[in-house]
Amino acid sequence: MDRIDGQLLSLLTFLPFAAAVVLLAVNWLAGVMGLRGLPVAIWRAVAIGASVLSFGLALRLFVGFDPIDTDFQFVEYARWLPEYGIHHFFGIDGISLLLVLLTTFLMPLVLLASWNDITSQIKSFLFFMLALETGMLGAFVSLNAFEFYVFWEVMLVPMYFLVGIWGGPRRVYAAIKFFLFTMAGSLLMLVGLVVVAMLFYEQRGVLSFDLVAAPGRELAGLLALDVPTTGEAPWWQTQTWLFAAFALAFAVKIPVVPLHTWLPDAHVEAPTAGSVVLAGVLLKMGGYGFLRFAIPLFPAAAIEFAPWMAGAGLVGIVYGSLLALAQSDMKKLVAYSSVAHMGFVVVGFFALNVEGLTGGVLQMINHGISTSALFLLVGFLYERRHTREIADFGGVAKPMPVYAALLVIVAMSSIGLPMLNGFVGEVLILIGAYLASPPVAVVATSGIVLGAAYMLWMVRRVLMGPVEHAENRSLIDLSRRERFVLVALVVPIFWIGIYPDPLLRRIEPSVIELLRRVEAVAPVEVDESTPAPELPAAEDTL
Repeated sequence: MDRIDGQLLSLLTFLPFAAAVVLLAVNWLAGVMGLRGLPVAIWRAVAIGASVLSFGLALRLFVGFDPIDTDFQFVEYARWLPEYGIHHFFGIDGISLLLVLLTTFLMPLVLLASWNDITSQIKSFLFFMLALETGMLGAFVSLNAFEFYVFWEVMLVPMYFLVGIWGGPRRVYAAIKFFLFTMAGSLLMLVGLVVVAMLFYEQRGVLSFDLVAAPGRELAGLLALDVPTTGEAPWWQTQTWLFAAFALAFAVKIPVVPLHTWLPDAHVEAPTAGSVVLAGVLLKMGGYGFLRFAIPLFPAAAIEFAPWMAGAGLVGIVYGSLLALAQSDMKKLVAYSSVAHMGFVVVGFFALNVEGLTGGVLQMINHGISTSALFLLVGFLYERRHTREIADFGGVAKPMPVYAALLVIVAMSSIGLPMLNGFVGEVLILIGAYLASPPVAVVATSGIVLGAAYMLWMVRRVLMGPVEHAENRSLIDLSRRERFVLVALVVPIFWIGIYPDPLLRRIEPSVIELLRRVEAVAPVEVDESTPAPELPAAEDTL
């Protein structure tokens, strides 16, 4: 990495927040001059325009990304606080590229979908949504660990207000719970970051938070750090404690059972836009953190903990599916399904092979699309009936045939029906899990069966049968705006399911590079019962 590729990532990242600040400044100046502030229509137009432009820049990244190059691309580097090793350092690989694309793809759709849902303090809502987008994008593209932490913490603030102001009756409780859970894990990660930086200073004589070597500098990054693995037992090794600190922060965000209890409350109380962003992007921060920090920084501990993490993923799959099956509230059902789907991601990651890791990354994208569509479908129905209880529906397919067709497609995607996106990710995860441990793959398969059970049960109860409630007979089908939003989500559902190669070709080289770092830094034998992963040649493809 010896060049700086323009400022595209900075423009992409800061554009939404810059638009929000400009809107706020103009509104404030108008108030000072005794004029009326900008109308809500202008705010909405600028917010949607900025998010659409960000998506266009993300598409430029996707097209210009070289899938063969395993190094970080579109790199930006600027000295910030050099005496403390803190710099502005942006760059993407195949993993972060797709998460950036997902974030910028969802945001304009969410803003468009919330047109009728948010009716109070609309300007504040748009400001926080744009600030949240910048926070999420910054976390995905930061290659300086301290800068990553800043973005990681920044995005908590707008999400807290989105739930706390525009949420349901228990919104304050849900917002505080979300904030406290995430903040507790984040503080442990901060301690871990400081320890890692001090270890780097001891070994290299320079304080730095850069993950990899900066352009034009010979100093290696944190990923080349030799974190001590000596100790009386694996549980007392420095790597073990540092991995645990990072893993706890990321496990809360995924969330991994039993750290998941904040998620159902946040989803149920959040407005539809908040639920979509939470499920579509914020949960992926935890998975991304494992791939960018926890596994490559502490490879020996990652191998040692792999069976435990895979077990936690299995618990999430089964437990989340059973809880989803027991729900009477549509939104709670979708929320618990997220616990199960992200459990699949954890299982794939800690198979520690190309198939499992590639499937885990792809499944994060799939979950972001399918679950976002499910929350939107639930939200659109709630706008019409002001209830989410499954028992209050029945026969909805008759007055709302377009809604019914789209709900069936998205539900099948969530289940993992062949030719739809969920199938590709789940198959790759199961293959990787089987190669690592056949019993893990067998247990994980039960999640697919349970997923089909709770999704089909919900679809049947909501759409099929006679129209028993008079309120359902007068339901109005989806508007053109709502159809546009949902069709935009259905297109990648089919595209990824039928032709996932463009995504897989960008994910796989980064995954192979990650595993090579694990193999290069980890001891040959961490545990005789847990051998290091065997890596394929770089030219191998799935």
